[in-house]
Amino acid sequence: MSSVDGNPLAQDSHPAGFRTTHWSVVLAANGESTPGAALALETLCAAYWYPLYSFLRRQGRSPHDAQDLTQSFFAHLLSKDRLRSVDPRKGRFRSFLLASMKNFLANEWDKAQALKRGGGITFVPVDEEAGEERFCREPADTASPDRAFEQSWATTLLESVLARLREEYTADGRPELFSALQGCLGGDRDGPSYAEIAASQGLSEGAVKMAVLRMRRRFGELLRAEIAHTVTRPEEVDEEIRSLFAAVSGA
Repeated sequence: MSSVDGNPLAQDSHPAGFRTTHWSVVLAANGESTPGAALALETLCAAYWYPLYSFLRRQGRSPHDAQDLTQSFFAHLLSKDRLRSVDPRKGRFRSFLLASMKNFLANEWDKAQALKRGGGITFVPVDEEAGEERFCREPADTASPDRAFEQSWATTLLESVLARLREEYTADGRPELFSALQGCLGGDRDGPSYAEIAASQGLSEGAVKMAVLRMRRRFGELLRAEIAHTVTRPEEVDEEIRSLFAAVSGA
């Protein structure tokens, strides 16, 4: 992602507040099933269920089986005392999530049948129909299930950040400006020029350039905050950003 004045993601990591993020809360519980840690883990699972669904579909599972496995996995993961299986050495939530799913598929599926739908379990809220529609829209490439998981993780995270940015512009009474500038976040060369945007928004070209700069900076701030919720150390944020854009670009 380009910026008119350099990297918009080169921000201060604010390590002093880092321990308040979702994944840090889970790890800080030190294996105890505290309400706060359980809620933090459930929040993360609800936000990032789709990469696991994509992983299962890339394995050749049917839509029904992938939906059932995803929900049964989360019921298993969020059940009593399951936080004790969280390994603090795993660092990143995405690494923990994929490793846990693989372990579940290899060793726990038969044991988890009692947690299937209708068993009194509170499942992670997911939109299964939308998940399958999204999967069908993705390119039918030859990426491995693991690679598909990484790509879906990156896309899910970026879409979440973009949605938050849109909400901010809408709350500020500027939804039209967001729609006009959205393509500039990634330097869309096929989109309208700054001059064309300026004419449509009743702004000067200089004002449009400044608005793009501010949008990119805010996107970077929101992205860093979102990633911070899934890692344990401030220095891992930049590593995750590099991994994220590598996954999106197919590098």
